[in-house]
Amino acid sequence: MDTAGKDGTIRHIFSGVNPQGCTVAAFKVPTPLEAKHDFLWRCHAQVPPRGMIGIFNRSHYEDVLAPRVHGALSSKRAKQHMAQINDFEAMLVDNGVAVLKFFLHISQEEQTERLKARIDAPDKHWKLSAGDFVERKFWEQYQDCYESIFEHTSRKHAPWFVVPANHKWYRDVAISSILVGALEGMKLSYPKPTVDISTLKL
Repeated sequence: MDTAGKDGTIRHIFSGVNPQGCTVAAFKVPTPLEAKHDFLWRCHAQVPPRGMIGIFNRSHYEDVLAPRVHGALSSKRAKQHMAQINDFEAMLVDNGVAVLKFFLHISQEEQTERLKARIDAPDKHWKLSAGDFVERKFWEQYQDCYESIFEHTSRKHAPWFVVPANHKWYRDVAISSILVGALEGMKLSYPKPTVDISTLKL
């Protein structure tokens, strides 16, 4: 959701991760080139290689959200897209990619306060977007679409986590805990050495 703290979440949680092992891809309005391809094309291109952590700041779910709210995508077509998303994510999991999806949920009142703070603080003016104010008028329609997305695309292999984000500290702790649990479940270990350590002398 707008002002829910996507950038701040990434910055706070992943500040301790070696940047050589982590990538961030931000998805905005499709470029002319992206629009010429299927809606998953640009996201598949950003899937991290094995051994890397990839973060999507927004994602392929944008294509079944705003267009649907504004009538550019029918409910029937949206369900087709969501079925394709399920297949896409299942394919990633089958190929060794762990998929975790986080929805940062804030109340309308909290969003109002955050937008006011951006208006009042000159050093936050750069965060202001006219679109954020326009989209607020469609709050209820967005809530309906979010619920539909969760219903149709939260699967055991690629679950959605709806995270209360009114309090930033709670948001960060909740997501960190889920990520730690996922990493521990992978039972990761260091690669085996490529040389016989006992033969090495300085």
